[in-house]
Amino acid sequence: MDSTVHSHSISSVYETITDSIILAIEQGASDFVMPWHGGGPAVGKPTNALTGATYRGINVVALWAEACVRGYGSGHWATYRQWATLGAQVRRGEQASTVVFYKKLEPNEPEDGEDVSGRLVARASSVFNAEQVDGWELETPMPVSLVERITAVERAVSQIGAEIREGGSVACYQPSEDYIRMPATAKFVGTPTSTPTESYYSTLLHELTHWTGAPHRLDRAFGERFGDSAYAMEELVAELGAAFLCADFSISNEPRPDHAAYLSGWLSILDADKRAIFGAARLASEAATYLRVGAAPY
Repeated sequence: MDSTVHSHSISSVYETITDSIILAIEQGASDFVMPWHGGGPAVGKPTNALTGATYRGINVVALWAEACVRGYGSGHWATYRQWATLGAQVRRGEQASTVVFYKKLEPNEPEDGEDVSGRLVARASSVFNAEQVDGWELETPMPVSLVERITAVERAVSQIGAEIREGGSVACYQPSEDYIRMPATAKFVGTPTSTPTESYYSTLLHELTHWTGAPHRLDRAFGERFGDSAYAMEELVAELGAAFLCADFSISNEPRPDHAAYLSGWLSILDADKRAIFGAARLASEAATYLRVGAAPY
C-alpha cells in the first residue's frame, strides 16, 4: 500500500499537482477564497509528522490545496511508512496526496524523467494527512499570543529597509520610484478570522513580495513566456509570497476581493502550462527568503 515514490513521468507529476490546485481555486472562486487563504495557512505550513520539517515551495501550495478540497484541519502529513513508524495506521481506502521532490542524479544514471536543472529530476511521493490515520495525536504546542506574532512581523519589516509611505486608499508597490504605498492602519478592518492589524500586515507582505522583484533585487521578470499574462503571474507570486510569510508568522491571510480580476487569468495560465504554478511557488519562496523571514522568529 505504500507507494512512497512514484515512477510517473515528470509531466504527469506537474499535471497531478497543478490540477489539484486548479480544483481548489475553482471551488473557492465565488468568494475569492484561494488554497492559500483560510484553512491552509490557518494551520501553518504543512509539516512532516515524523521529521517535524515543513514542506517547501510547490508542496506547500499543493498540500494547502488538498486540505481545502478535502476539508482537512490538520497541517501534518507523512508517507504510509512514516505513519507506521509513528505507530499510526492509514485507514483503508484513504486517498493519498502527491508531493514532489528533486533527486540529484549520479553522472551516468539514466533519466526516466525530465532534467530540471543540471542533473536534478523531479520525483513524486504519496503522503497522507493526519486526519486520514488512526493512532496518532499531535502534542499541543505552546500558544504564541497575537501580540508576540505582530511584534515579530513589525520587527522583521523594520529590518527589511523598504521605503513605506502612508496615504491613499489602495496598497501598491511603485516600481518607478521603488517604494510601497500603504493606507493608514485605521483604514483596515477586521473579519471573523482576522484582526485589522493582521489585515494590514498580510497586505504589506503582499506588497513587499512585489518589492523583491525589482531589477536590483531578485530581478523578477516573466518575459515572452507569459506575454500579456505576465502581470497576472507576478500577482500570483505576490499572493503566494504573502501566504508563505503569513504562515511563518501565524497571522491570518485574508482573501483580497480586489484581486478577483486575476482569477480567470490564473486559471487559464495553469491550465495551459502545467509548470507555471511550480515556477510561481519557487519565485515566491525566493522572495520570502530574500525578505529574511523564512522561519517564525519567536
